Amino acid sequence: MLKTSASFVLGSSKSSTYPRGYASGFDSPAALLDSRFEHPALWKALVLLLVILLSQSWSTVFAQTDETNKTLAPPEDVRVFDTPSDGGGSLTVLWSPAPSDNAETKYQVLLSEGTTVPDPAAMKVVAEFPANQRYVRESKWPWWTKLANGDQHQFTLRNGRGVELKDGIAYLIAVARVSGDNRVIATPVPAMPEPNWINWNQMNNLILALLFGGIVFYAIGTARKREIFLRRIPGLDAVDEAIGRATELGKPILYLTGAHDMHDPSTIAAAIILGRVAKRAAAYETDLLVPHRDPITMAVCQEITKQAYLEAGKPDLYKDDSNFFITSDQFSYTAAVDGIMLRKKPAANFFMGSYFAEALLLTETGASTGAIQIAGTDSDHQLPFFVTTCDYTLIGEELYAASAYLSREPVQVGTLRGQDIGKALILGVLGIGTVLATLGVIFDAQWPQVFLDLFKDVK
Repeated sequence: MLKTSASFVLGSSKSSTYPRGYASGFDSPAALLDSRFEHPALWKALVLLLVILLSQSWSTVFAQTDETNKTLAPPEDVRVFDTPSDGGGSLTVLWSPAPSDNAETKYQVLLSEGTTVPDPAAMKVVAEFPANQRYVRESKWPWWTKLANGDQHQFTLRNGRGVELKDGIAYLIAVARVSGDNRVIATPVPAMPEPNWINWNQMNNLILALLFGGIVFYAIGTARKREIFLRRIPGLDAVDEAIGRATELGKPILYLTGAHDMHDPSTIAAAIILGRVAKRAAAYETDLLVPHRDPITMAVCQEITKQAYLEAGKPDLYKDDSNFFITSDQFSYTAAVDGIMLRKKPAANFFMGSYFAEALLLTETGASTGAIQIAGTDSDHQLPFFVTTCDYTLIGEELYAASAYLSREPVQVGTLRGQDIGKALILGVLGIGTVLATLGVIFDAQWPQVFLDLFKDVK
């Protein structure tokens, strides 16, 4: 510590007691510092520390200057090839990363048509990006088609944005490393884009299709040999009850197939269920009314209804006007059907298929007439209204299971069973993946990631 105050240090002076050679009356700097510190060695240590810090700073500056002036190394292990599993017009470039890759350094991809080029620097620059981007691990290729490890750089050239690659024509591709005003170019590599016959990236879809197809065929074979249990669905059990009540009261049955056309799976399911309802109605000799919003759907349902009456042994009871077209407009159709409900007062109303805002308008009117109402839809946004206003509601996939449930046909029952087995497998994979991910986090292990990557790509 200092012995005196700063003001004393600035204002003090004394005659010299040192040997001759000092013309001044002040002490030497070393003697003055010794006299101002309790421990003379302390100021020497401080000076030494300051010298060390300055030397390190200068060495860092010189090192950076040397790194800047040092010649850049060109990209290594550059490979260019036709992009696999595509329709042509694309080339993929791979090269090894450099230890100095960072956001300040950039890579350029250069393109030239032909197999010879006089000066690589004259090649066209088609892409430029920071050197810490574009890795194989960031690509969407599954693990069974990746051609390099995840640490290598990857860039894919495709047609568009100033790039035009023609199949069957050779091109030269080069990769350049750029740092500031310096640029080095690797040796250009020739390659030729070509279309491929097979997309190996989609092999997982083929395998899964064969797997689930085999499960479905196995389930169909099992259904032909023995009866397969199906969970009881109250809404479908009430179909006979609703048709029976309409028969007793001598009133018709109203059946709606939804708002979509025959491209929608829910409309197809509604048309299949119509066949079962029409067959029961023919057996009981009950009138059936099926108003439509789509002419194509009407034509299909006419054939289904006619076939149902034929199978029931009552072809003479079939009426062509039981299926009739009203309009494609949403609320005009709704108003017309509401009028039919109020005039004909059907004893049973079936709402199958997909519905929108008209759902509540239809079911409220039907409920006011005292009819038994059975609804089935995959439109989850309308389920609350159906549940509230209808006696029975088929929720989601119960609509698709209805045909197999009502007919008990082995093909349909086996298909339903096969789908359930497939869903169970998917749920099992999800459960295993969740457990592995949790274990990887708890034990800070990397081995679960191998299985997670496998599940991620096989989807």
